[in-house]
Amino acid sequence: MRIFKVTLGLIALALTSAATSVAPLPTVKSLLTKASARVQGTARVPLSADDEQTLEEARLRLNGATTPNYVRALKQMPPQSGQALAEAMYAFLYRGTLPTGMKAAMGVRIAQVNDSPYVAAHMARVLRASSDRGPKALASLDRPAVDGPGPLDGLDEPERLAVRYAEQLTRNVHGVSPEDFARTRAVFNDSEVVELTLTVAFFNYFTRYAEGLRLPVEKWALDASGTAPAPAANTDWRAGVPRIALISDEEMAATQAALAAAKDPAQQSRSLGLGMANSQRAMLRVPTMTLPWRAYGTAVREKETIGRDIKLHVSFAVSVLNDCRYCTLHQVLGLRRLGVDPGKLMAMRKDDSALTPREAVAVKFARALTTRPGALTDAEYDSLTKEFGDVGAQELLLQTCNFAFMNRFTDGLMLPSEDEAIRVYQEIYGPLSTR
Repeated sequence: MRIFKVTLGLIALALTSAATSVAPLPTVKSLLTKASARVQGTARVPLSADDEQTLEEARLRLNGATTPNYVRALKQMPPQSGQALAEAMYAFLYRGTLPTGMKAAMGVRIAQVNDSPYVAAHMARVLRASSDRGPKALASLDRPAVDGPGPLDGLDEPERLAVRYAEQLTRNVHGVSPEDFARTRAVFNDSEVVELTLTVAFFNYFTRYAEGLRLPVEKWALDASGTAPAPAANTDWRAGVPRIALISDEEMAATQAALAAAKDPAQQSRSLGLGMANSQRAMLRVPTMTLPWRAYGTAVREKETIGRDIKLHVSFAVSVLNDCRYCTLHQVLGLRRLGVDPGKLMAMRKDDSALTPREAVAVKFARALTTRPGALTDAEYDSLTKEFGDVGAQELLLQTCNFAFMNRFTDGLMLPSEDEAIRVYQEIYGPLSTR
């Protein structure tokens, strides 16, 4: 199947340019200093009481002195949401085949790119506890650049490739050049490349989530003598690199369940009607991370207060801003299935004049959180709560974060678009050019 490039007009070019300009990285030390100043901070949303019974399992899972604020910040969401996020965090760090320390190092680097003191503090904690190599890796990450001689000399070659991949894909959805991808692919097999990409996508979600809500940093997260959960058998990089990944029992079971769901008419009526989307086919290479992630997404969406139309406008705006071909086609398909007039879709290629005032508030916020997660202002978040209420504002923030995840996963791996998504896009906008 060919891969198509979506041309989205002058507004997309201008916004993408603003989103992908390269800025120097803050040091880890400077982010941890900012994190220390936020220990007594106030979140933009109410936090659950730490002694609530429903959070006890999450606290034990993540081995903190108290339940992490990123779990407590889901108080307004359905009650199982906090535990689901705790399970997803644990899965992304401690499951899969890649070492925990490698993924924590990627998280630190992404926190540097996105200016996230909160995530830097938590991932530095995990990295210090991950292995004897952790402190050396953290010192190496404290240097301000990936390129050039010297930086990252505390990491081995697979770790350097992973951190470089994380930075490039975080800065730009299309930031991993064919040459860099080939270098990465020479060391990591298919399932491991998917795991790397899922990790990048998750921490792009998490940094925007933490900074969008301005989460206070837990004092124990900064305690250099504290311990994180003990890594499983994937503590260190394994000797020898298998050129193919063997299909696991989890992958076979998850794929069978997903295939059955794709054939269920009731489930398809609530989705884009594509059967098993290519993004899902790719994610199922790593079911031990994908299934907890999907369970978290299901949990936070269980009692939605914001309509699907507003959320699709947010997803469309973020995908255009990131120049994400795959997700843009999906959002056009979703909007069309909701009955949005093609004339409005045509106008949205150029500017925001076709949006309602309510849609414009959501889209403006989504762009701000997408382009500068570490610099979002109280006024910008307040504009969202004024229009949508406290719960609605948090739902839209999570929707924005989700497409920071999806854009990097789908276009980072250059996943082919499904025929139906291409057909609907061409019906509205005309022929697509190939990339």
